[in-house]
Amino acid sequence: MTQAQKNEKYITSGQKTVDMVYHNLEWIITALAGTLVFIVFVMQVYRIPTGSMAETLRGSHFRLRCQQCGYRYDYDFLGPQVYRMPDNYLPKENVPVLPLSPRCPSCGHYENTGTFVNKQLFQAVPRPVSRGDQIFVLKCIYQFFEPKRWDVIVFKNPIQPQINYIKRLVALPDEKVEIIDGDIYINDKIARKPPHVQEELWMCIYDNDYQPIRPEEKRFNGHTWAQPFEASPAGEWNLKADGTGVFSLDTGADNTVRLLRYNPSQGNDFRATYAYDATMSYPEMPVCSDLMMRYYVKMEGQGAAGARLSKYGIAYEGIVQSDGRMAIYRLENDSGKKLLAEGKCGQMDLSGIQLLRFANTDHLLSLEYGNSRIEYDLGQGKDDAGKDRQSSPTAAIIGYGKLILRHIKLMRDVHYRGADDSQRVLRAYEGKPLKLEADEFFVCGDNSPNSLDARMWDKPALANPGKQYREGIVPRDYLVGKAFFVHFPGSWRFNKENWRKIPYLDGPPEPDGIKIIYGGR
Repeated sequence: MTQAQKNEKYITSGQKTVDMVYHNLEWIITALAGTLVFIVFVMQVYRIPTGSMAETLRGSHFRLRCQQCGYRYDYDFLGPQVYRMPDNYLPKENVPVLPLSPRCPSCGHYENTGTFVNKQLFQAVPRPVSRGDQIFVLKCIYQFFEPKRWDVIVFKNPIQPQINYIKRLVALPDEKVEIIDGDIYINDKIARKPPHVQEELWMCIYDNDYQPIRPEEKRFNGHTWAQPFEASPAGEWNLKADGTGVFSLDTGADNTVRLLRYNPSQGNDFRATYAYDATMSYPEMPVCSDLMMRYYVKMEGQGAAGARLSKYGIAYEGIVQSDGRMAIYRLENDSGKKLLAEGKCGQMDLSGIQLLRFANTDHLLSLEYGNSRIEYDLGQGKDDAGKDRQSSPTAAIIGYGKLILRHIKLMRDVHYRGADDSQRVLRAYEGKPLKLEADEFFVCGDNSPNSLDARMWDKPALANPGKQYREGIVPRDYLVGKAFFVHFPGSWRFNKENWRKIPYLDGPPEPDGIKIIYGGR
């Protein structure tokens, strides 16, 4: 190759400095162009502005820790509504926690975030405000793959297309969607959440590891605090086996099942409340009957451990015996039991301390012990799990033999609200299902009481000339992408915490940190 041919491959001026500046500038322009293409067509960063998807994704919020039991939780920062601040504004200075008296989602303590002096002057300890979670969104993914139910999606607000919204996708084109008792029904059958999504959506009713230091105060749901688990018969369970967080039982050779009933009038009740939301809305919240009991148990000798949950007046029992037999029963009116499902634990699950979980969610009973699991399907029709919706749910720990229980938690499922007294919900509630057409999607926020989503939109989507969209739907044209990763959790504050390479991977009840945002399968 001649020198002339080599020179044709490069643009040169003959001056070394000029050539260096030119080629560096060329590289920078190429990098910027590649970044622009990446942002427009592949991936973009979004900051969560509001709490409509809490606790999955949080907008600007206060990080609180219960003054009594130490449980960590987040509380919505309502800048525009309460503080008269602009949308998406994050104050640099600390501000009082308003509305007053957030409630601990575990012990039920109403926090003293402020007091009135002489009934006029308000005094409060100002606190820092954490900004919303920052997420990655895969753009244009829905140009190549169909959206899936339970995806967390970003889309243009149909009423104000210049604004991006983020919600959970619950219904797809050509489906009929109906919200019944907090569950999503598609074409008259309950829609079950994938396991990873379900894990994200469990919410605390009571965590026995966090107990008040001053239980005599009368701010625990309006009364003093006492252990909400009550032994039946009294005296056989030791509720302070190794401090207040460990329960034990020793019935000897007697294999009659003993109960530890959860008393919702003593602890938090089963209403679908959100610690993230203002407490003045709590009394109007519906009851959630999809529950999960979980704890770590060590069985010594011959014994059994499990849980008992009721829904719509029907009680179910999941129990694991020390020989490895697992069983799910339905309790009959004549005090008998009907076996619904059975299985055998793996050999590795029969030694040491194991996690036991029994759940009734989306009309599916599941019993887990270590790595073993059995299920029973109650049916997907709206009445298959029972018709007595006025009956309050119940929860209890059961067992016999010699047991030691640690890390006891009672959880509830997310509860999507249908029609309510305020008439804010306009569609897709029980008795008024919505039939989607081609290229129409239906979305709901995980923080159902505080989410302005497809249930409530009261105007048709704005459209270009020649197109027309209905009320209450997200058109395919308005899909932006799929949220898939929280890469910078909003509660990470450089000036308040020691630096961490990976912030907030502490596990519950600490705030969620860097994580995958799970969606449909």
